[in-house]
Amino acid sequence: MAFPFLFPINNQRPRLACEITPDGVVAARPADALQTITAFAPLFAGALVPGLKTPNIIDKVAVVAALKRALDAVEARDKRLTLVVPDAAARVLLLDFDTLPAKLSEALPVVRFRLRKLVPFEVDDAAISYQITQQNAEEARALVTAMPQSVLAEYEEAVRLAGYEPGVVLPSTLASLAGITQPEPALLVNLNGNSVTTAITRGNELLLHRSIELPGEQILRDDELRHAVSVSIAYFEDTLASMPDAVFYAGPGGAPELTRVFELEQFRVRDVVSAAAGNGTTVPRGLMAGVSGALAS
Repeated sequence: MAFPFLFPINNQRPRLACEITPDGVVAARPADALQTITAFAPLFAGALVPGLKTPNIIDKVAVVAALKRALDAVEARDKRLTLVVPDAAARVLLLDFDTLPAKLSEALPVVRFRLRKLVPFEVDDAAISYQITQQNAEEARALVTAMPQSVLAEYEEAVRLAGYEPGVVLPSTLASLAGITQPEPALLVNLNGNSVTTAITRGNELLLHRSIELPGEQILRDDELRHAVSVSIAYFEDTLASMPDAVFYAGPGGAPELTRVFELEQFRVRDVVSAAAGNGTTVPRGLMAGVSGALAS
């Protein structure tokens, strides 16, 4: 699957990736065609609180230290990386237009104009990228990613302070979706801190991307998570006239955590990527999806 980047330096993603999550930093790089070297550095609760306003990084020292520890452990020669950020720090939208100019310089003002009433932040200086997913004589559909400039700068600064250079920035779910290789329609649930994103794909087409904030109390949190998944399953059934044969999960605890919360036996819950070990460090179950997708060809 190919999804839009924020500020790509070139068309080739770096072969080093890291994801910053409230649970910790995951880093990965390919060792060869079959093996990936991975590392994980945990964060204490509250060090990172993703959102559309700064600060996201509450304890800069702790986050920079975790970035450096995880990235140094995979021993990459090239310091440029693909950075995966929490979904809550950006907005991903599917927008329909009558038409979009072919030139980027002409299309971006059109996209920004549409975003002004759709996102709760200033769009004039926001980092925005888009990808046209469908186009004909009557209309164009675009997958748009927007991130407040101040929030993007905060994450990029942390990476640079750790001694690395952010080359491409991807929201977590868009990165994770690239790790799902089945041709059939798929439903992904991505739990990341205090937000959950559900996404539905059909081949290379993104049909749904929906993020909501979750309450802090565990019982209410589980209820909201169940509701978010139920809404997405209903959308899947209405749009595709079928039910998903499995629900893919990316998030802390892996498939058992979502199975515990959701309690629906008719759906198999599968990790997008199982736990991985690298350089003596085991990445906790459920946290490999973002970097694996970021490194996918």
